[in-house]
Amino acid sequence: MIKAGIIGSTGYAGAELVRLLLGHEDVRIVWYGSRNYINEKYSGVYQNMFRLVENICQDDNIKELANAADVIFTATPQGFCASLINEDILNKSKIIDLSADFRFKNVKVYQEWYKIEHRASQYISEAVYGLCEINREAVKQSRLVANPGCYTTCSILSIYPLLKEKMIDGNTIIVDAKSGTSGAGRGTKVDTLFCEVNESIKAYGVATHRHTPEIEEQLSYAAGYPVTINFTPHLVSVNRGILITAYASLVKNVSWEDVQEIYKKYYQDECFIRLLDRDVCPQTKWVKGSNYVDISFKLDHRTKRIIMMSALDNLVKGAAGQAVQNMNLMFGLDEAKGLHLVPIFP
Repeated sequence: MIKAGIIGSTGYAGAELVRLLLGHEDVRIVWYGSRNYINEKYSGVYQNMFRLVENICQDDNIKELANAADVIFTATPQGFCASLINEDILNKSKIIDLSADFRFKNVKVYQEWYKIEHRASQYISEAVYGLCEINREAVKQSRLVANPGCYTTCSILSIYPLLKEKMIDGNTIIVDAKSGTSGAGRGTKVDTLFCEVNESIKAYGVATHRHTPEIEEQLSYAAGYPVTINFTPHLVSVNRGILITAYASLVKNVSWEDVQEIYKKYYQDECFIRLLDRDVCPQTKWVKGSNYVDISFKLDHRTKRIIMMSALDNLVKGAAGQAVQNMNLMFGLDEAKGLHLVPIFP
């Protein structure tokens, strides 16, 4: 039985981790960490856990937690994990960090985009970027996994195969992305209040969003050269979901069948990637509550460009589900264990 601890268990991603791990037969949650609800019943914070979780919320003492848990999930703001991690903790417990602290190999990029000093840069080189479909073997050997962001997971998985196969020009990529409001977290912010987001859609972080360099770094590995993209996120008035529409110039003439074969080469055997039929566009409602990523594309021969589309649930495959997928790999379990979640509709 894997003993798991969650720091940040009362945020949206943390709560989703609790939901998923409660249904995982090989895991027992031993620590429900929450800085804001110490000594309060977890089910008092999330009433859906009434009679399912009797535990009391604990603090974020990662040193004590490392003595009790085999794996620690840090669903915390940027800088938290890096400020506390050390060799003693890593020797006792594996870490899956849902923040951006260890997603970048260049510490200067992290510090430039997140405006904070990295306090554990010595672990950057060993941290594995936990996009399972691409870095599966490295995740299996890792004791520190950087769980990717929601926008980045959706964007990278859509674009990666075509860059890897040199089918598109990496420096012509435009990513138009849309997210439900849960992506902003559970904290009170005026911009995400009901009256602010209902019946509206808006762009934000234009040309400055912090997921931009994360996407660029991973796509650069695929392309074999530095990739620079335009990335524009939008906030839409739904609870969950990421939808991305990405555009890129083709470097050669290809048919729909040619492109589909490339996607099949990379994803045909992936349990959580669903390649949609021709002319079927992804919709967030068909992946809600699941760990699936739905991917499709459309060729625009008139402009010699390709339009890549994908959808996922930002709290599952975009956060907690992917973290559980990484945990399964790190502990030698079936990668899909605890994640056979049928999408919820309506």
